[in-house]
Amino acid sequence: MATVMLREEGGKIYFYIAKKDMEESIKTIEFNSDENWGGEVQLSNGETWWIEPCEKKLPKEAVCKKLSD
Repeated sequence: MATVMLREEGGKIYFYIAKKDMEESIKTIEFNSDENWGGEVQLSNGETWWIEPCEKKLPKEAVCKKLSD
């Protein structure tokens, strides 16, 4: 599990982990509505993470789980 900063800029959503100094854009997302946003996400580097589905309010900090490299 990692604490992640999520932000939106220029129509893209960015996924940032400060401890790794890693910032990637989200390529695909399982749930993509304003009321139910999150689930399994695919990053631009190929990693898959889980974001607990919730209301979409960005920027925000979230605790996420890495599913695969």
